[in-house]
Amino acid sequence: MDAKLEAKLESLPTEPGVYLMKDRRGEIIYVGKAVNLRNRVRSYFTRTGDTRAFVSLLDQFLGDIETVLVHNEKEALLLENELIKKHKPRFNVLLKDDKQYISLRLDRTQSYPRLEVVRRYEKDGARYFGPYSSASAIRETLRIINRYFHLRTCTDHVLANRKRPCLLHQIGRCPAPCVYPVPEQEYRKSVDEVVLFLEGKAGELVDGLRARMKQASSELKFEEAARIRDQLLAIERSLERQKVATTDFKDQDVFASHREGDRLLVYVLYVRQGRLNGGQAFPLGSQEFPDEELLPSFVNLYYDQGNFVPEEVLLPLDVEEREGLEALLSERKGERVRVMVPKRGEKRDLVDMAQKNAEQAVIERRRTKDETEVVLRRLQERLHLRNLPRRMECFDISHFQGSSIVASQVAATDGEIDKSRYRRYRIKTLEKQDDFASMHEVISRRLKRGQEEGDLPDLLVIDGGKGQLASALAAAKDLGVEGVDIISLAKSRDLEVHDRDEESNRSPERVFIPHRKDPIVLRQNSAELYLLARLRDEAHRFAITFQQKSMRKGNFHSVLEDIPGVGETRKKLMLRHFGSLKRVREATIEELAEVLGPTVAERVHAALHGHPEEDSEDPIREASLADAGALVDEKSEEGSPPGSP
Repeated sequence: MDAKLEAKLESLPTEPGVYLMKDRRGEIIYVGKAVNLRNRVRSYFTRTGDTRAFVSLLDQFLGDIETVLVHNEKEALLLENELIKKHKPRFNVLLKDDKQYISLRLDRTQSYPRLEVVRRYEKDGARYFGPYSSASAIRETLRIINRYFHLRTCTDHVLANRKRPCLLHQIGRCPAPCVYPVPEQEYRKSVDEVVLFLEGKAGELVDGLRARMKQASSELKFEEAARIRDQLLAIERSLERQKVATTDFKDQDVFASHREGDRLLVYVLYVRQGRLNGGQAFPLGSQEFPDEELLPSFVNLYYDQGNFVPEEVLLPLDVEEREGLEALLSERKGERVRVMVPKRGEKRDLVDMAQKNAEQAVIERRRTKDETEVVLRRLQERLHLRNLPRRMECFDISHFQGSSIVASQVAATDGEIDKSRYRRYRIKTLEKQDDFASMHEVISRRLKRGQEEGDLPDLLVIDGGKGQLASALAAAKDLGVEGVDIISLAKSRDLEVHDRDEESNRSPERVFIPHRKDPIVLRQNSAELYLLARLRDEAHRFAITFQQKSMRKGNFHSVLEDIPGVGETRKKLMLRHFGSLKRVREATIEELAEVLGPTVAERVHAALHGHPEEDSEDPIREASLADAGALVDEKSEEGSPPGSP
């Protein structure tokens, strides 16, 4: 350690705050917080015989330490959270905001409330239930509720504008408050029962339903009594599957972690109203720093993403920032939240259960990783690749009758789909269809960018045959790119059958590689072929989706945006109000004037009804009209990062 750094360590303050460790190039590699900055930072350098990896890394990487003083632990947690999100240090816990936590929302302030599937908790006065560990779990819950409790499922817009009841009313699963005068008091009974069901309060719910069943039977309403009986049986079966975890019936999140070297996995166990409600594993790599520092950072980031804050948060080990974390979570929830480190009893059993789940998740991920390694090595050997294909990218060209030519790039890292590296391309140099020239342009653009950024994959997979492969190889040669393997994967096709008695069959999937005339046929149903085919099919899906979206935009633009005075804003206003382009065409001038004003309304009406050729049958235009509503507030394709080519 140099003298400048030693002097800084001697002068560190003893107040609470945040410290930023920088490498010798000045890049921030770790952000931490402490109640006493001097004691925390100096502890890294005064522990004799400490064999943990991060201690030796400090001597190798550390170039400087900066500190920021705050008033208390809570402010330190907030500042640490902001700095981690801003700088993304390599040795900090980083949680991606992938919106994967599914919950149910019920707004009881509405006249006829409905359940919504959401991925965010907001302070809007509504009740939230969850999170649910999987989409299948939430589907099963909704299936029971929709079948036996009869809440509406339509949106508020549909509720206000529907003219006749939907199919759900016809099969007896919705009272149709959109059409019929359903008494709100009767509907509220169903809402209250749904809340009891979602809270797991079996006794109160079952007792109430049994009383209603007996009353209906005594009044000779046998059909209603039979319906309530079926409802009771379904609810009892569902609640039997929920294991009671604690006897105090509180909402709790239980955290545990398991480490193997620098690999850390945090597991969150969800307990709602004393019952187990699932769990979620969060694998984290390159986490050299100790668990007692990383765990509070993880908890802070986890709840900062908008996740439900329970009444109690259970941790496996004591952390210095527990009081500050408790104050911060209480502020986010709007009521007291306890952060506890249980030593015995039911709560300790929950922590031990979360710990076992964390260990099992690590074992499963290790097994999956080992299996993937074997598949990648077999693929390398079978296709004579120079590189182990850890980073793979696949390309596909898509067009519609020679127009709207686009390309897709999808990627996989260590055998798993990696949507952060998806890209979309518009073909710039061609006006008519030429798959070979299009592939040459796309691969050239990808490799050129890779050369500039130092980001080249191990393997490029081209969707196509020899011609597409030759175009990709030519692009690599033109740019002088070496060391990247390039292959093409040709789909199976129907074989010609000359004998009428012979059954038609298909050729196998074929892999073409450079400098080899005949294709390589991988064993059907093998893991290697499945890996390539899955990547190729994903590239095809991504390209088709982008091509259809581009086509709809172009056709939709020609219908409305060519009208003087109508731009993107007015186009969206019309679609929001009328719901589709077909309804816009059918609207009268008076109806259009409610949205656009009289002058523009007359102009739009005249333009839409003054071009009879626009009503001619056109498959491209008809497709765009059918999907016009999807263009409102259109978001980028899932997995495609902003700024894609």
